[in-house]
Amino acid sequence: MAGSTLLTTGFPGLALEADEAVLRIASETPLAVLSSAVVGAELVVAQEFLVLRVPRDYAGTAPAADLHAVARRRGLDRPFVGFMTAAPVAVPRLALETHDHARVLAVATMGLGNLSAAGLSPPAPRPQGTINLLLFIDAHLSRSATVGAVITATEAKAAALAARGLRTLEGWPASGTSTDAIVIASTGHGPSLDYAGPVTTVGWLIGLVVRRILQDPSLP
Repeated sequence: MAGSTLLTTGFPGLALEADEAVLRIASETPLAVLSSAVVGAELVVAQEFLVLRVPRDYAGTAPAADLHAVARRRGLDRPFVGFMTAAPVAVPRLALETHDHARVLAVATMGLGNLSAAGLSPPAPRPQGTINLLLFIDAHLSRSATVGAVITATEAKAAALAARGLRTLEGWPASGTSTDAIVIASTGHGPSLDYAGPVTTVGWLIGLVVRRILQDPSLP
């Protein structure tokens, strides 16, 4: 991307570049994915990941089409997993942890103006704000372990927000934002793992990177 900055990830085969409008992460090899992304949620394999920054008053009626239009303008002609945020993307938050042969990289964009409490915040329009978590895991996760990785990351996110004492507009302890999104992307290296709960090695690493990002004192 012209005018973009290349960022070091410490994750083999993964290239990350960003400018004021787009964060792009490209993998040299296909990764197994599970996501709740705006674009590419149906994909089970992907090599491209985009986060598009939109205005705080963005009210687009076709967000997937908007993401595809940006991808085309950037010369991206293969399937991708795409997110949106009103938060800055030029300097995303990164956290990398390794243990034995497992490695987990978290890439996040963060907006905390839309805090919610699952099971307490009622369905209603809310301010802008999204936590986008992109987790890259150098391991072979079964499909059930991939779902487990989502659960572990979500538990760590909610716990980190609670540890900071963050609350919703109504005063409830926040568990996230109402528009949070996630992708789990794994390399397939090593023996197949059936679990990724908090006390598995990979789950422990997931919890570490998510907490590191969300407990950053520089966050708003």
